[in-house]
Amino acid sequence: QVQLVESGGGLVQAGGSLRLSCAASGRTFVNYAMGWFRQAPGKEREFVAAISCSGGNQHYANSVKGRFTISKDAAKNTVYLQMTSLKPEDTAVYYCAADSQYHPMRVGMSLRYDYWGQGTQVTVSS
Repeated sequence: QVQLVESGGGLVQAGGSLRLSCAASGRTFVNYAMGWFRQAPGKEREFVAAISCSGGNQHYANSVKGRFTISKDAAKNTVYLQMTSLKPEDTAVYYCAADSQYHPMRVGMSLRYDYWGQGTQVTVSS
């Protein structure tokens, strides 16, 4: 069992930055690939970014590439999502998730993830 707790969300103006954190507890953190997804009101949950078990491979949705950076600190059992140049369309609840069977071609598939956090709200004002 893995427990995930997100933090760092909030209200920010367009063009601003936020860093989300996802603290993991339970089973060995390094055995899991980690992903960030988001869900805006009235929309389906969508993939944002993912990082492999070792942290050596990162994946991004086209909509955030060049603006967001995912990273992993194994010593702290924490994964981060650094978000810059934020846009109003980035407004959503952001969720982190853990995948016990990393596959680079399938990181965007939410059904592959075994554990989910409760989410943190990010609101970007124009």
